[in-house]
Amino acid sequence: MSKSGARYFRLVVVVSGLVLAPVMWAAHVNPHALNASKPKSTQKVSETQRTRRRMRHLARSRSVSSRTATLTRTSASTRRHTYHERFFMSSFAEGITGGDVTDGEDPIVRQAAIDALGNMNGTVVAIEPTSGRVLAMVNQKLALSSGAQPCSTIKLSVALAALSEGLISKETEVPLGGRSRMNLTEALAHSNNAYFEAVGRKLGFEKVAYYAHEFGLGELAGYDIPDEKLGTYPDEVIPEKLGGVAKMCSFGEGISMTPLQLGAMVSAIANGGTLYYLQHPTTPEEITNFQPRIKRQLDIAPVIPEISVGMAGAVQYGTARRLGLNFNEEEILGKTGTCSHAGTRFGWFASYANTSSGRIVVVVFLQGGRPTFGPRAAEIAGHMYRNLYDHNFFLAGPSRSADTAVAR
Repeated sequence: MSKSGARYFRLVVVVSGLVLAPVMWAAHVNPHALNASKPKSTQKVSETQRTRRRMRHLARSRSVSSRTATLTRTSASTRRHTYHERFFMSSFAEGITGGDVTDGEDPIVRQAAIDALGNMNGTVVAIEPTSGRVLAMVNQKLALSSGAQPCSTIKLSVALAALSEGLISKETEVPLGGRSRMNLTEALAHSNNAYFEAVGRKLGFEKVAYYAHEFGLGELAGYDIPDEKLGTYPDEVIPEKLGGVAKMCSFGEGISMTPLQLGAMVSAIANGGTLYYLQHPTTPEEITNFQPRIKRQLDIAPVIPEISVGMAGAVQYGTARRLGLNFNEEEILGKTGTCSHAGTRFGWFASYANTSSGRIVVVVFLQGGRPTFGPRAAEIAGHMYRNLYDHNFFLAGPSRSADTAVAR
């Protein structure tokens, strides 16, 4: 071999060795040791565009699901804490006047009451407050029943008691919590429960019950009226878990009052303090021979002006203002009441027309479901006063004999 050939051969060997050396070295290296000492890569994984779109879609789906779950839990929590009252009695009825004894009633007053009540499930009682004569009693079965919770109409009795005891006047502002205060006029007009709860606690059960019985609660209102049932007034204060004396004075809790009892009490307010036995003539002869019968004289004449302003306010701008939708020619004073018990809602309105030619007391009592409430009863009374006015009742007065007029 020539010298040039030998040099070429050695060059090939050296280059081959340099190429093969790393492979031979790698064959003898422990891969686990290499991985253990090798630092972890911080390079981010690069996904395809399709994968990135898919991941964004999943992220949005998880966000929506999370919000939906939160809303669902919140909604469920709200449902758990929201009480929806269910009613089982209808506010409407047909044929409610069937069986009424009407021969001794004033025909104009009776027809006015029937037209005003319409198909509402209730009763209307109209009374001549200066004699105790029942001029009309529509749906007598309900009117003569054992009554129902008086709701906020009990506030009349409580107000008279507090005024008689000198605890308040119509201008006395009673603290209601925080900086809120209210007087009797506004409390009656707007039927404020907190006011009468505070006044009731101040009076105490013994005085509240004493005056309630004086005003005719817990006893028959009528004189020899067939089928009249007795309402109830408890002998002791109801338990605190039911509200105690406070709820008795604001909602009439634990009390059952009849339309006749409420009518007799409002008649005493209208006439200056005479509590008459209510009498319901059933024949023309009984009308001719009618004589008023006084149950007792109430010492409320000095405080009637104090309570009258609030009763007038209820009709003018308060809870009974719906009465004015139908009638505003004469001054009407009244008090509404709304509450419910055992799946039945009650709507009360007791009032009297204060006219120059005479007065008439109208009590509307409704029972049923959601369409039943005190302002609706006041609206019905407005219809009735309108009917009476349009038939010149306030000019002529109720039909009666000459002997009855002398008795007045």
